[in-house]
Amino acid sequence: MQRRKMIKQAGTLAFGLAGLPLLSAGELLAAKPTNALPRWKGFNVLDFFHPDPRMRRQHTTRDHFRWMADWGFDFVRVPMAYPYYVDFDRTRPINKEEVCRIDDKRVHEVVELVEQANSQGLHVSLNLHRAPGFCVNAGFEEPYNLWADNEAMDAFVFHWTHWAKLFRNKTHEYISFDLLNEPCFREDMNDQFSRRSAVPKDLYRNLIVKGSDAIRMANPTHLVIADGNNIGTEVIDNISDLDVAQSCRGYAPGLVSHYKAPWVFQHPNNLPPVTWPSEENGVLQDKAWLRKHFAPWIDLVNQGGGVHCGECGAWKETPHQVALSWMDDMFSILTEHGIGFALWEFDGTFGILNSDRTDVAYEDWYGQKLDRKMLDLLTKFV
Repeated sequence: MQRRKMIKQAGTLAFGLAGLPLLSAGELLAAKPTNALPRWKGFNVLDFFHPDPRMRRQHTTRDHFRWMADWGFDFVRVPMAYPYYVDFDRTRPINKEEVCRIDDKRVHEVVELVEQANSQGLHVSLNLHRAPGFCVNAGFEEPYNLWADNEAMDAFVFHWTHWAKLFRNKTHEYISFDLLNEPCFREDMNDQFSRRSAVPKDLYRNLIVKGSDAIRMANPTHLVIADGNNIGTEVIDNISDLDVAQSCRGYAPGLVSHYKAPWVFQHPNNLPPVTWPSEENGVLQDKAWLRKHFAPWIDLVNQGGGVHCGECGAWKETPHQVALSWMDDMFSILTEHGIGFALWEFDGTFGILNSDRTDVAYEDWYGQKLDRKMLDLLTKFV
């Protein structure tokens, strides 16, 4: 990072008398405006993603983190469902009195994962994927609405205060706090296909202010990140004074990233064949289209903001070569502008391990099924 700043400051020396570049192409790229966030590259790990610990399907180990580091990655995002680490009667929906009843045993599991990742040199970003009163996904009955009830907002602050205090002695090189996964308004919290829209700007800013203030009460240097509005797709344009970075998404176009995903498409088997580049409603979707899609985030970097792509990738039903071609274009655009990424996920149907794709010749990797071609693509951008 220091070297990049020095190159930026020396930008006026980049050209000779005849306009010929004196710096290499890579150095000229580094001379562009510097992202206020590091260009982290890595993965989401889903150990605490499900609200019920009995349904935990991943146990990320020190070996997993070591493989990531050995391959050149430096970042792990940990999306958490708050009920995972809360003690309540799971035979019925959680009530308001139980939302803040912390289960120390489950908290220890989170701490252990953070420590294992940090021990391999990986930065960890803790994220509330399900916060009290809100989740972009269905599947759990909340006792209130985060966007409408003060009690829910108080609980949101309580949870971030807890995590910030627990990790108050960790520096921002090792940990960051991603406030809320993919904020949006949902017409029906229990309907997977309910219409979603952006949260009113002032309301979302209020949540960001309260969350970041709570975290920085524990440590003023803690690094705070807010997901873009409207499911992570829109730049938040009214928080430039808050010293809060932003997280975008790499899921466009959705037909490519979530091809035949049953939680996205009501009739997934009726979808047309998918390609990349592709065409939708007469519009060509290619690398130039992707560049326009990411333009607001690139502008934010150019204005001095911090941007990271906290989730990206293609589900297992996207044809492998289509996924790789699309990801190559997307990552090249992000890298050109100093924006890092975290694949959803490391181990699973979007990932490089055990993705259950039917069109991949997997490599055996210590008993795991490794998608070597996808790994090779990712390491191009490490």
